[in-house]
Amino acid sequence: MNTLQAELNRLYLTGAPGSPNPDNEVPGLVAPDGRVRALVLELARPADWSVLSSVWHGVQTDLELPAPAIAVSGIDGYQLWFSLCEPVPAAQAQAFLEGLRRRYLSGVALQRMGMMPKEDASAPGKFQHATMVPALHHDTGRWSAFVAPDLASIFSEEPWLDVCPSPEAQAHVLSRLVCTPPAAFQAALASVTKNNVGHPDLHPDRPPVAEPAVQGKSLDPKQFLLGVMGDPAIALPLRMEAAKALLPYFERNFGDKGGR
Repeated sequence: MNTLQAELNRLYLTGAPGSPNPDNEVPGLVAPDGRVRALVLELARPADWSVLSSVWHGVQTDLELPAPAIAVSGIDGYQLWFSLCEPVPAAQAQAFLEGLRRRYLSGVALQRMGMMPKEDASAPGKFQHATMVPALHHDTGRWSAFVAPDLASIFSEEPWLDVCPSPEAQAHVLSRLVCTPPAAFQAALASVTKNNVGHPDLHPDRPPVAEPAVQGKSLDPKQFLLGVMGDPAIALPLRMEAAKALLPYFERNFGDKGGR
């Protein structure tokens, strides 16, 4: 396995080395049970990094998530590739991406947006995903590629590479990225979907601890994290991640009381 394949496995593929794989399925972007670790948001026709960069910055500053990878599609767009430590149902992934679109890109025409995974219209219950990057588009002879944040803007006119990108260089770009822990993803999901109550796919497969106290009301991220931290049925590492995410709440409250 070369370094690029190792990075793709680490960040995006299901059934990657070290994960449960009872059926020895070939690692891919969608597991046989429909779960995914890779979430892809695309803006195209035309590619406009000045617009999509609002999402790239926003998920880090507003939602406190790790930076997603930036890719040029090889055709006419930019993509953000989000990586999860643990796979989630495709419906949760769709809800998260739709929440990001509504929060940061509500003024962009839907025809310019792509969100993967998405349900396969020709095979109900199955999901399509993005084409893995880097890849050659045979009809144009151009390549998709992951790009460094400080170089993203230079591809606005030509969101592609004319030659095959170096696997070592692609691996180097990906090596700087980290996966999003489960508790951080669920908190971000709650944040971006809290004003979209009533949509059937916003909170699929949510464990009981994550249910709001009153049905029909939006989920408070702080209450969600408190529920995760206090649930003995949840794995200890996840409870520890929730506790870390809650520290700013308690430090702020403590500081307010101490200053009175």
